[in-house]
Amino acid sequence: MNKLCATSARYLIMITLCGVVAFINAQVPKGTVIVDSLYSAHLENDYGEHPTRALSVYLPPGYEGGTDSYPVIYYLHGFLNNHELWPEMVEVLDFAIANHRIRPFILVVSDQRTTYDGSFYSNSGLFGNWEDFTVFDLVEHMDKNYRTIPNRNSRGITGHSMGGYGALKIAMRHPDIFSSVYALSPGALAIAREYGPNSNTYRELSKVTSTKQLSETYFPKVIVAFAKSWSPNPDKPPFYCDIPFAYHNEELVVKEDVLQKWYKNMPLYMIDDYLDNLRQLRAIKLDWGRNAGDRFTIQCEMFSQRLENVGITHFAEEYIGTHVSGIFTKDGRVPNQMLPFFDHYLDFSAQ
Repeated sequence: MNKLCATSARYLIMITLCGVVAFINAQVPKGTVIVDSLYSAHLENDYGEHPTRALSVYLPPGYEGGTDSYPVIYYLHGFLNNHELWPEMVEVLDFAIANHRIRPFILVVSDQRTTYDGSFYSNSGLFGNWEDFTVFDLVEHMDKNYRTIPNRNSRGITGHSMGGYGALKIAMRHPDIFSSVYALSPGALAIAREYGPNSNTYRELSKVTSTKQLSETYFPKVIVAFAKSWSPNPDKPPFYCDIPFAYHNEELVVKEDVLQKWYKNMPLYMIDDYLDNLRQLRAIKLDWGRNAGDRFTIQCEMFSQRLENVGITHFAEEYIGTHVSGIFTKDGRVPNQMLPFFDHYLDFSAQ
């Protein structure tokens, strides 16, 4: 009888705890996601990239029916991704506000998945000027159509992987628009490992002769996306771009003029030309997972070391994880590192 009572008591406690947890979760104020769209003349092109792009805009709890204005975090998505804010991502944003990791804010992500799987937030010319779309059209649209605080000190830029690359590059080039940047596990910072000339990537790419073949690869597909972003060429079908490294009869061929174009678009090699801009930023941070793979860890370490060598104050953190683990989770990077970073460095006052 005593055992039965004890068991019943344990079940009662468990049920009560579950009820408490459910009640607490139900009390978390919910933000709203608006799916918007934006046409951009900067994206007009003859190669199949649509100039009207979808946007997802996260509006904090209390936005509807209120009058307050908010800072905006511009989130740049990764390669193969798009503008969609999945329910678990929105839950993390709500969680961060409810748990005082950050004051209420607006977050926007635009669809920059292209026919070649990612714009790399760059002005290609041939395939569209995605940097100009992001910096000028998207920011103007947000300031005109939402209750933003329309100044640089209330704008932060961030993103994961390709988006982390885009965030660093755009912040370096436009400190008059964005005041602070946090790059989550950025890629494409430098030519190293799988992006380097002595990797198997370019040997594999030398055997690819069609878009269908290319779609069945990964690293060659990334390299072509780089090239369409940084060294497009309308006279080079089927991919319409130039690539700095090639293999002919197993012999490496380096195209120096193309390589220089890539250097002008990869943040490690841009640092010296943008020192004054980097000094104008309020704060810079990048992080990377220890187990993300050499191409990420080495590039991030190289970039941070170079910033340190030229006297640019910044934060850099290696954490235990992979390239994709623990980003938009309640114990992950977004609510515990990225959003608190912006809470500290963005202005939340409309004055």
